[in-house]
Amino acid sequence: MSLTRRRLLGIGSMAAAAGVLGLTACNGPAPAAPARSAVFEVMRSDAQWRQQLSPAQYAVLRQQGTERAFSSPLNAEHRRGTFNCAGCALPLFSSATKFDSGTGWPSFWAPLHDAVGEDRDSSFGMLRVAVHCRRCGGHLGHVFEDGPRPTGLRYCMNGVALQFVAA
Repeated sequence: MSLTRRRLLGIGSMAAAAGVLGLTACNGPAPAAPARSAVFEVMRSDAQWRQQLSPAQYAVLRQQGTERAFSSPLNAEHRRGTFNCAGCALPLFSSATKFDSGTGWPSFWAPLHDAVGEDRDSSFGMLRVAVHCRRCGGHLGHVFEDGPRPTGLRYCMNGVALQFVAA
């Protein structure tokens, strides 16, 4: 594995975040889920979500957690297909937009049309754009402006929040 500028910046950013937040902050949910008053097509009680989702899926999708970097098998998924929401099965991303960002999370340069919503996220003392499933409101990850052409965006998604469906 060669050391590129992007990989070096990614490693440095992860090390800085681990130092500031503590090593356990990356493995669990965020301290508090942002209050969302939005109404989504798929609405379930907390108990229903806990019954439907694995503990890791629940921590990410319902509590805005983050999975550990390089832990998702979807990082190595290169077949043609669609990445769907693990909470409600809505198709979110095409494999045609997936790329290796070197950050340790499945990354895409664009979502499917009308698949995701975005929220302002000011947790951990920084301003980011959180991405959620537009149908169930499940937290997917964040979008950054350091991606490849044609959009220049990097949708950095938690693999546990996604399910791959081969074409």
